[in-house]
Amino acid sequence: MSNPYNKDYPISWEELHRNARALAWRLLDQGPWKGIIAITRGGLVPAAIIARELDIRLIDTICISSYDQLETGVEASKQGELKLLKGFDGDGEGFLLIDDLVDTGKTAAAVRAMVPKATFATVYAKPAGKPTVDMYITEVSQDTWIRFPWDMAQSFATPIADLQD
Repeated sequence: MSNPYNKDYPISWEELHRNARALAWRLLDQGPWKGIIAITRGGLVPAAIIARELDIRLIDTICISSYDQLETGVEASKQGELKLLKGFDGDGEGFLLIDDLVDTGKTAAAVRAMVPKATFATVYAKPAGKPTVDMYITEVSQDTWIRFPWDMAQSFATPIADLQD
C-alpha cells in the first residue's frame, strides 16, 4: 500500500491550544450549549479546552475507531472499518460535537448521522471532510499527515530540503 501523505505537519501543544481557543471564540455566540460530545480519542483535548473557555460542565463522548495502524507505524496508518464502541443517547440538539480533525469525512458522516442536530466543529479540516462539519479553524491539504502533540516525542527534525531526495 502506498502512503497517501506527502507532507508532514507537526502541531505543538501551544498551537493546538491557541486554535482550540479560536474555535471556542467562534462558538461562543452560537450558544447557550447544553454540553459537549467529544469524539474519542482526538476530540478529547480540544473538547476540554473548549469546555473551559465556554464554561461547559457536561461532557459526553462518542467512541469510534477508524484508523488501523500497520506494523510500520503511524506513517502507514490507514482508515479502516468504522467500529462504534460507545454512542450517544439523543439527537444532539443543543450540543457541540468536537473532534481534532476531519479528514476524509467518513467518520464525521457516521457520527453526524448519530447526532444530526449537534453543531459539529473541528480544529483542523481537510478538503474532503470540510462539507461534513459546521465549523473549523485551520485547513490543511488532503495529502498532509497531521502530527498531534500527544503522538510525538521530541527528536531531530530532518530539514525539508533533505527530504526531496
